Amino acid sequence: MSQRTVYLYVLDTLADWEPSYVTAELNSGRFFRKGAPKLAVKTCALSREPVTTMGGLRILPDLTVEQIRLEDAALLLLPGGDTWLEPSHAPVLAKAGEFLAAGVPVAAICGATMALAQAGLLDERPHTSNDLGFLKQVCPGYKGEGLYQDLPAVTGGGLITASGMAPLEFARLILQRLDVFSEKTLEAWYNLQTLKEPQYFFALMQSVAPQ
Repeated sequence: MSQRTVYLYVLDTLADWEPSYVTAELNSGRFFRKGAPKLAVKTCALSREPVTTMGGLRILPDLTVEQIRLEDAALLLLPGGDTWLEPSHAPVLAKAGEFLAAGVPVAAICGATMALAQAGLLDERPHTSNDLGFLKQVCPGYKGEGLYQDLPAVTGGGLITASGMAPLEFARLILQRLDVFSEKTLEAWYNLQTLKEPQYFFALMQSVAPQ
């Protein structure tokens, strides 16, 4: 089975916690269902220079945005950060448009949703963000108010969006979209993370045990 790639865009001020739940599972594959597609998580940025996250971690990108290969892409993952409304991110927003046009999913959380709104990529797709009023205030070009959903995370039109307060809901929708967990595994994994009760740990282990 050929390996497909999840491209994680990294930028200075990246909110470390927002993509971490899903990247840990996609990279490790520890709870993947039998026959799930093999995935590689690769970081991409505007250049190969190191970026510094909000937590002070330095990341050396694997490749540049220009080097992204749409033909082997499984998902483009856009985490939050404090600089998303700066024009320097135009190349990755253009790439997001290419992904959506080609039917390859894009997942954006927190500040990344504002950049997508400003780029017009939320105008025709169900979506959410941190707050509709704030989104309209900071993104004067945004015309998608009628499709805004006041939910932690939303999927529609090949796009997954989430509030910065919902990294687990964001991860659940991505795992579901990529079809790497069984339904029982995904339910147990999410319940364990949110409810933190031992019964869901055992349910999770049972769901991936060899039959």
